[in-house]
Amino acid sequence: MADVVLGIETSCDETSAAILVGETDHPRLASLVILTQDIHRVFGGVVPELASRAHLRAIDPVIQSAVSEAGTTFGAIDAIAVTAGPGLVGALLVGVSFAKGLGMALNRPVLGVHHLEGHLFAPTLEQDVQPPFVALLVSGGHTALLDVPEWGTYRLLGQTRDDAAGEAFDKVATLLGLAYPGGPAIEALAQRGTDRFAFPRPMLGDGLDLSFSGLKTAVRHAVKASADLDADRADLAASFQAAVVDVLTAKAVAALDCTGRDTVVLGGGVACNALLTRCMIDTLGDRARVVTASPRLNVDNAGMIARAGWFHLRRGATPDPNLDADPSLPWPGLVRDHSPTTPARH
Repeated sequence: MADVVLGIETSCDETSAAILVGETDHPRLASLVILTQDIHRVFGGVVPELASRAHLRAIDPVIQSAVSEAGTTFGAIDAIAVTAGPGLVGALLVGVSFAKGLGMALNRPVLGVHHLEGHLFAPTLEQDVQPPFVALLVSGGHTALLDVPEWGTYRLLGQTRDDAAGEAFDKVATLLGLAYPGGPAIEALAQRGTDRFAFPRPMLGDGLDLSFSGLKTAVRHAVKASADLDADRADLAASFQAAVVDVLTAKAVAALDCTGRDTVVLGGGVACNALLTRCMIDTLGDRARVVTASPRLNVDNAGMIARAGWFHLRRGATPDPNLDADPSLPWPGLVRDHSPTTPARH
């Protein structure tokens, strides 16, 4: 079993490296370095080619910094875990190629990790989280509900049919003339507004899949109809945010009804939204525990990748000699749940 794992994450616009150390079921995060690219702000979104070039410039110093911060050496690394997908193919290639080259130089195994599985493991770096539980993963590229009966086995309960929640935040931020990334900008502005616009709550009561494109369109129409956008902007942000939070919370409750679980793990960049976490906790009350990582571990980071890789290495996973970047990488051990979305009997 590897005692020291180097994690590498380059799936989008964060170049990140981490060192994980431990021999038990609770390894310690010895270092975590995250470099967020700011070059995309002027474009209102991530430009894949620019992201790849920025990763190329940053990956070596970021990894060097993580190793130094951990107080270790490259020779002490036992294994390398790297995000193999999903994500931007050029960005992924930078991380995977570097990991394979470093693994060859050190004669150490390199394990590809699924980015979303990393988000599942993120809270375990700070607290004791064990299956079974329901997971709600919400980020810029993905929104999915999962049932996790045990680590390594995942049932897909529902997912977005169009925009991911984070993507909707970014697009609505653009409509409102706010900066990228849209999530923090909308959350900050919404604190000065009220939920006075009657935006739809898409697909409530309609299974466990989600949809945000119609909500985004409703905001677009409201922006066009506004006689004074400067006066309405904060209320539009608050109303949009409230609609997204209502939908995500309702879907999480429905997933608990269907599975009979008593824990919800909330992960991904959108999980940094304070209103979402507060609404989930208030709604579930004593019925279910809501678990989420700190903001630094909810955004894309190499700590969660090292943790997921550590798990697979611990249970004997064999590194793939043909490891490559895969922007559509399938979940390991994932099956689509076709059971009726009706409440479970307790």
